[in-house]
Amino acid sequence: MIIREAMYDDVPDIARVHVDTWQKTYRGIMPDEYLRNLSYQKRENSWGQIFRKASEKGYFIYVAQDELGKVVGFANGGLEREGNLTYRGELNAIYILKNYQRKGIGRCLFQTSVEKLHRTGIDSILVWVLAKNPACQFYEALGGQRIDEKQIARGGTKLTEVAYGWLNTASVINLT
Repeated sequence: MIIREAMYDDVPDIARVHVDTWQKTYRGIMPDEYLRNLSYQKRENSWGQIFRKASEKGYFIYVAQDELGKVVGFANGGLEREGNLTYRGELNAIYILKNYQRKGIGRCLFQTSVEKLHRTGIDSILVWVLAKNPACQFYEALGGQRIDEKQIARGGTKLTEVAYGWLNTASVINLT
């Protein structure tokens, strides 16, 4: 498994992982119609914009590749987006294709993201995740503390998101 900084040429693969992962992970959590309407093209457009704004916004994007070079997961993050004064960094997304989950890839992507933030002087992070997402256990296993929650709407359905936070990125880096 290789974890590397993403390149613009990775956008179609990131979009594919994003859509495929959402459609599997969020089935039964988000409305079926909303998930069916996700498209690779729309996600490619969104990820293209994220890449174009990455340096100005302080974003980073990493991909995980299998032994054949196929992108099977990604993570992105940067500065915390909502003005939280305690948690200065944020992991915006981390997704791994279903067949590659539970193999340590998520931990490696998380670790690499935290190290990136730590190198830029960001010593605390948070991540927002749907409360019904099984990934909550992943963040708890990594030492994340549940620090907040909010309501969001997707496809006309209200959902609860919870935030997990880490006050000391140095302790997260030492997890592995």
